[in-house]
Amino acid sequence: MRPFHRTFLLLLSVLLPVLLTLCPAGARPVLDDDPVGTWPLRTHPGDPEVVRRFEPPAGPYGPGHRGVDLAARVGQPVLAALPGRVSFAGRIAGRGVVVVSHGPTRTTYEPVAAEVGVGTTLAAGEALGHLELVGSHCFPRACLHWGWVRGETYLDPLRLVGAGPVRLLPLWRLTPAGGPAGRPFGGGPW
Repeated sequence: MRPFHRTFLLLLSVLLPVLLTLCPAGARPVLDDDPVGTWPLRTHPGDPEVVRRFEPPAGPYGPGHRGVDLAARVGQPVLAALPGRVSFAGRIAGRGVVVVSHGPTRTTYEPVAAEVGVGTTLAAGEALGHLELVGSHCFPRACLHWGWVRGETYLDPLRLVGAGPVRLLPLWRLTPAGGPAGRPFGGGPW
């Protein structure tokens, strides 16, 4: 192994635990133990459009966006992202909400007209209801607000479908990443 690689691995093994303790809980990097789920909406072609991304709050009562908003159409089927058991299906402040528990985590879906009841067991990709317009975060457009929670900590649900935060970028690039027309970003000396 080259000396540079040994130094890099040693530095990474020392710094990574420190960086993980400094990151807000919801903003931590994707770990290999994240469950693999499915999108809660089917769209053709491709994945649903993410209208608003996850913005974890700095504290329990701080501002933020505790989930993601996915563009959808009224009446579109909403699907369980992971297998689990429905732990809540009802209305909160006039908005239809479904919560599915998956052991230590739970996913939330709103505004949804539930077609399942508390205690219903769902497979990943199984319909749990239909999207409503009332209570949409994107009003007057329709969108699904999809959340993922572990205990009291909000997590980025895009991690479930591999669309969450970027993992570590490679450091072995020999040339800087270019901006438009191949020009370097930031006007640096390169």
